[in-house]
Amino acid sequence: MKILIMTDMEGISGVVVWEQVMGGKPMYEEGRRLYTEEINAAVRGAKAAGATEIVVVDCHGAGEGWTFNSLIPELLDPNCEWVAHHPWSRYTELLEQGCDAALFVGMHARANTPDGVMCHTISSTTWRNLWFNEDLVGETGINAALCGHYGCPVLLVTGDEATCREAKEILGKDLPTVAVKRGLSRYSARQIPPVRARKMIEEGARQALELKPDVQPYVPAKPTTITVELSTVDTAANFQGRHGVEFIDPLKLVSKGEDWMEAWNQIWSWKT
Repeated sequence: MKILIMTDMEGISGVVVWEQVMGGKPMYEEGRRLYTEEINAAVRGAKAAGATEIVVVDCHGAGEGWTFNSLIPELLDPNCEWVAHHPWSRYTELLEQGCDAALFVGMHARANTPDGVMCHTISSTTWRNLWFNEDLVGETGINAALCGHYGCPVLLVTGDEATCREAKEILGKDLPTVAVKRGLSRYSARQIPPVRARKMIEEGARQALELKPDVQPYVPAKPTTITVELSTVDTAANFQGRHGVEFIDPLKLVSKGEDWMEAWNQIWSWKT
């Protein structure tokens, strides 16, 4: 059984402010340890469920050389391998080979979610809203669509309560989730202590892979229209002139494709 674990840092228990997730900041090292240990919990759960190949993808942009490179190698569970410093939402090797399920650990809510801890979509300053057809999505939806393009279902999402709620809206009410904190504002939360949160994630991963809930791969309807609402004219300028991209007002663009991947490729290039 091949398992892909996609990870982010803002949805980890104990993490509530940017200083914990930005490379080089004094609190970042604490955040890295918390991040790595929650991922280890998911690895243990997947292994207990019978996974024979587990690949972890670091999806957290921490800045400079730390971008997609925040895990602490010496602390990682030896039953996994991990992908570091690869372009965001572009690792597809395991999916192309045939991946049985994906687990999302440490995810955060989409932009402008009142109870979403450190909520944002792609960028904390430049992306306001994102739709796949009529679905309002955040990064959970993006990564789920990437997996769904290759027929891979997402069988677990962990993060704060807002993220778990959002994931069920996109992937269905039967989706297993583990909420490790409840947002009180964008930068505060009532949290479950990391040791208990890790046990919850380990058990959640094991049960999800053993019981295989009725969660289908997320495949936006074809043809697919992706709509992006941006925050600034500077960001909008980066999309001007792109093939397949049309502005419907100064800060809103659409990309249309035969399927999700075609529409997404017109927006999210390898260099974006």
